[in-house]
Amino acid sequence: MIKTVDLTKKYDELYAIQDINLDLQAGDLFGFIGPNGAGKTTTMKILATLLQPSSGEAYVCGHSIYREPKEIRRLVGYMPDFFGVYDDMKVIEYLEFFAAAYRISGAKRREVCNEKLALVDLDFKRDAFASTLSRGQTQRLGLARVLLHEPQVLLLDEPLSGLDPRARIEMRAVLRRLGEQGKTIMVSSHILPELADMCNKVGIIDRGVMGFNGTVADVIKKVRPRVVLHIEVAGDQQAAANKLRENRLVESVDLTPPLLTVTLREGIEEYAELSTLLISAGFPLKLFREEEVNLESAFMLLTKGLGVRT
Repeated sequence: MIKTVDLTKKYDELYAIQDINLDLQAGDLFGFIGPNGAGKTTTMKILATLLQPSSGEAYVCGHSIYREPKEIRRLVGYMPDFFGVYDDMKVIEYLEFFAAAYRISGAKRREVCNEKLALVDLDFKRDAFASTLSRGQTQRLGLARVLLHEPQVLLLDEPLSGLDPRARIEMRAVLRRLGEQGKTIMVSSHILPELADMCNKVGIIDRGVMGFNGTVADVIKKVRPRVVLHIEVAGDQQAAANKLRENRLVESVDLTPPLLTVTLREGIEEYAELSTLLISAGFPLKLFREEEVNLESAFMLLTKGLGVRT
C-alpha cells in the first residue's frame, strides 16, 4: 500500500530526509516516530503528493507520486498536525461541507457524515458548533473529515499531540478500529511509548535518517537481545538461583536478596518451564515477571548518532 525507495528531500545543502525506504501493507498501523524536525511531516507530505521529493520514488496503492498524483489523492486521507475548523459551523455542517467537496450528494451525504461521527465517537456533538469542541474532540472531527471519501491509506501527523490522557486513549481506540477495518495507517509522534501499544510496525527517524524500521518486538530485540526475568521465591534463594543456573535456557543468575535477576540465552523467548521448575523443586513463587524495556531509552539509543553529512 505504501512503498518508498531511497526517498530524499533536500533544501540547498540541508537534507530534510535522506534515503527513506518503507514497505507497508494493507492493515498495517505504522508508528512514525522521531523528535520535532526529524522529517516525519516532510515524508507524509510527499506521500500525500503535497510536496515533491528531490530524488527517490514512492508508491501509494501502487500509484507513483510522480505520474499518478490525482489517483493517490482519491485514496489517501491526510490530517496535518495543525488544522483549522470553521467555528461558525455546526459539526454536522462542517462534515457535510467537505462531503460535498468530495462530491457525495443527496441523502448519501448525511448518511456518510453520521456514520463517520459515530465511528470517531462524536455523534453526540453533531449539532454543536465547532468552536465549542475540546482539543481532543477537534482532532476526532478532523479524523472524521479525512474518512469521508473512504480512503485506503491514512496519513496522520501528530494526531495525539496536545491531547489530555483521556483524549489520547479515545483516539488510540479509534485508530485501532480503523486498522481492524484493513486501512493502512501511518501515524507520527515524537513519543515512542505513545504508539508502541497500538502499532504493529514502527519507524524511528532522526535528522532525516531512518535509524530503525520494523515491529515493536524488533525494537525490543535490538536494544535488549536477551530476555531478563525478575523472580522472587519463598525459601532458600541461593538454592533457587543454583537450580536456575543448571537450566539450558539460562545464561546467568544474579542474586540481590530477595530478587533473582535471570538473563536467558540469546534467542530464548519462551521460558514458562522455569516457573514449573521452581515450583516442582519446592520454591513457591512470589514474583515472576519479564523486565520491561524502557521504550524512551530505546528511542534514545536507536537515534544516537543518526544524521547525514551535507
